[in-house]
Amino acid sequence: MDPSDAITRALQACSRGDTRALDELLPAVYDELRQVARRELRRERLDHTLSPTALVHEAYLKLVRLEAITWQGRAHFFAASATEMRRVLISYARMKKAGKRGGGAEHVAIENALVAAREKPADLIALDDALARLEALNARQARVVECRFFAGMEVEETAEALGISPATVKRDWALARAWLNRELRA
Repeated sequence: MDPSDAITRALQACSRGDTRALDELLPAVYDELRQVARRELRRERLDHTLSPTALVHEAYLKLVRLEAITWQGRAHFFAASATEMRRVLISYARMKKAGKRGGGAEHVAIENALVAAREKPADLIALDDALARLEALNARQARVVECRFFAGMEVEETAEALGISPATVKRDWALARAWLNRELRA
């Protein structure tokens, strides 16, 4: 049996309220979630206190508590997982920034935002704030950014996760990047 079939079946069972499916789901997705977490943490500041394991656990606990979600498959689950991991990291960055006095957020280009976030959590917060503004204007473009930039998904994976064509992903990705660059430079 294909592992992605097992993941899809477990996700569908979870959507139907089968709590036993969670026991099947975690071992099937754990290694891949840790890879996503490692990728996310490599983009963070060097002295970050979260480990990939802790990041996976926090995001997974939030995801499995979602009752009103109908999982559309493996790609949908991993896109949502990356989004939750980003939210956890943003929360930690906001707490770290709140602990410091003064200092306004600096704006940087999207290409440099995650590299700079290693040193300054304010850069990651600025990116998250800009992404929230983009979501208010165009939610699909914001989802494309989350899948491509934060989850590291390819065009085809993003298209599958969002239920849109690869051409739409490419167009939304280009438009969203241009918009975010303008916002971050403002």
